[in-house]
Amino acid sequence: MSPADFTRPASLQGAVDLGARKQALEAQARREAAAQQAAAGGAPAAPAAGTVIDVTDETFATDVIERSMRTPVILDLWATWCEPCKQLSPILEKLAAEAAGRWVLAKVDVDASPQISGALQVQSIPTVLAVFQGQAVTGFQGALPEAQVRQWLDQLMQALAQYLPPTPDAPQDEQGAEPQPQTDPDLLAAEKAIEEGDLDAAAAAYERLLARSPADPDAKIGLAGVGLVRRTQDLDAGAVLRRAAENPSDVELQSQAADIEMLSGQVDEAFERLVQTVRRTSGDDRDRVRRHLLGLFDALPASDPSVAKARRSLASALF
Repeated sequence: MSPADFTRPASLQGAVDLGARKQALEAQARREAAAQQAAAGGAPAAPAAGTVIDVTDETFATDVIERSMRTPVILDLWATWCEPCKQLSPILEKLAAEAAGRWVLAKVDVDASPQISGALQVQSIPTVLAVFQGQAVTGFQGALPEAQVRQWLDQLMQALAQYLPPTPDAPQDEQGAEPQPQTDPDLLAAEKAIEEGDLDAAAAAYERLLARSPADPDAKIGLAGVGLVRRTQDLDAGAVLRRAAENPSDVELQSQAADIEMLSGQVDEAFERLVQTVRRTSGDDRDRVRRHLLGLFDALPASDPSVAKARRSLASALF
């Protein structure tokens, strides 16, 4: 695997095929939406009822991590002896009912499920965390009044709006179609730089875009792809894979081997390699592997089934 293999535009969206995977997922989503609409006689599907669920150590991976890949999950960490919890929980349940399925309230009794609170490093209760696409994105501690909780939720949903299905009252143009966003100039600059083989310029453009819009999915995918190329372009792929097989607990070798597998299209193998490395390591080494795996997730759309599967495996390894 020579440096020349990584200078073509396809190096970022060819071997891993980021663009094709993303387009396939979007096409699948459109087909499913059309099927739902047809089943309803041409009318949009009705929103789901508000959801409140109880979560345990055993169900966390499915009820929180997996569910958050599609819908924001609000974690309410509480205990039966906690008086402020008794004030906050009814407020959250009321707002969950009003949300009508736009987000899910997951209640965690910290006494009954100590692994969850330990893994999340919860210092006091009540603690509320918003989880989306497998990661805690924001939260607060203490029993806030309803107005402040409502404001926090409104800000959260506004920040996540671009990643969620449109609401029935979303703005439309004169033809009845939702307005299409213009392509960001920095995204265009990054794509042009990739076509020219200038990875530094591409990374700089993606970083400018992320500075303005930290959650931009195209910039996150692009920058993660550039990082993959940079990390692997001077590696001897065969030698790294052989050494990684001989040293399963070597964090650096396993991370390099996973990068190589990603760029060769072996996405599931790369993710599984790092999940198993998480299982067999601890302390700082374990955290390094975990963070490297999360970085590889960024190289694919968050809705990619391989990412969802690996997030569940990672949650199982950690919890």
